[in-house]
Amino acid sequence: MKAKPTPEVSMTPVSDHQNCEAAIIRTERGLTIAGTRITIYDIMGHLEAGWTPKLMGNWLSITDEQLDAALSYIDNHRREVEAEYQTVLKIAQEIRDYWEEKNRERFEQIAKKPPLPGQEAVRAKLKAWKIKRQFSR
Repeated sequence: MKAKPTPEVSMTPVSDHQNCEAAIIRTERGLTIAGTRITIYDIMGHLEAGWTPKLMGNWLSITDEQLDAALSYIDNHRREVEAEYQTVLKIAQEIRDYWEEKNRERFEQIAKKPPLPGQEAVRAKLKAWKIKRQFSR
């Protein structure tokens, strides 16, 4: 009885580009680092804010390999990722605007309420902080 020939198996290493592609998956949240809830859009936001890769990795609790894959994916698909990121930012702003409008009346009602006994000092500090914050924008 003759032995069956075994099929040839390629042992060539997977390219960095393929590793990058496998490390980024599309979920209901968008382009996501596999095995995490962190999106490419999170990475892009931190990059725009001037965060270093080390700071991003520590803050997001991801490995250097995961971060490298995300950054490579962004570089390799810059145009598509940037277009999606702008869409994500637009939707996020629309959601913020919706809830601000929806809650505006309620916030006005709350602001008109007199402070509870013993909370006058806290309310005064909060009011001063809000005024200061408005002028710093």
